[in-house]
Amino acid sequence: MVIMPLIKEKEKKFTYSDYATWPDDEHWELIDGEAYNMSPAPSIKHQKILGNMYNIISTHPQRKTECFVGIAPLDVVLSEHDVVQPDLLIVCDRKKITEANIQGAPDLVIEVLSPSTALKDRREKKALYEKYGVKEYILVYPLDQYVERYILQQDGSFGNAQILGPDETLQLIVMDEVKIPLQKVFEDSMV
Repeated sequence: MVIMPLIKEKEKKFTYSDYATWPDDEHWELIDGEAYNMSPAPSIKHQKILGNMYNIISTHPQRKTECFVGIAPLDVVLSEHDVVQPDLLIVCDRKKITEANIQGAPDLVIEVLSPSTALKDRREKKALYEKYGVKEYILVYPLDQYVERYILQQDGSFGNAQILGPDETLQLIVMDEVKIPLQKVFEDSMV
């Protein structure tokens, strides 16, 4: 399935105000004012990998407790025209956390790639996260069982990707005390 922008009002740039009026049972993201439908729902494998990552990070004995670890669906409002729902995020600046959503760039974003959203995650969302200053962006490839990590450089751009395989350990930059054995991320994800 190819992710396409919402067609009904192609010329219009949608805003967060428009987005907030859409039905709760529909999942959309806004990137530069274009609406992207997040259907279909993620696969079981996707959910298991995401759950494994969330559990490892959120229960890690040395994780920074001041940092919020969130999981989709959770709105991240980057601007009036940019609203996304990352699979997993970490926010260490408590001022960005509101009752309704996250206001501003998370410190870390993790996206578990699905066939229907992989291109958007690798292209549009990567550029968006780089633009707004996400410090660490991690893409998880469920089928091939590896991760691709981008770290924001001092010049404001993501550097070259770091590729880690299933037998390696991912040490987070944002919470450097958290080490994630990727074997545990991918275990039990085969269905």
